[in-house]
Amino acid sequence: MTAPPRNVPSSIALHGVRWLRSSYSTGANNCVETARPRTGPGAGLLAVRDSKDPAGPALLFSPESWAGFTAGIGSDHF
Repeated sequence: MTAPPRNVPSSIALHGVRWLRSSYSTGANNCVETARPRTGPGAGLLAVRDSKDPAGPALLFSPESWAGFTAGIGSDHF
């Protein structure tokens, strides 16, 4: 069994995804955007990219890993 990819060099490689950003984000583009690729590299994973560099790399996380990360932020674990 091969391991899922951990990143893609360019988020442009994730075709047909809808990038979302928090409603708390300002127009300064100082946040991250997330997407859920359904096909191709990252299918079934959560993609995260820097909103200032939309053509730049995207990190890929399992849904469980991302949920744990966001729960840790919400509980001030970090």
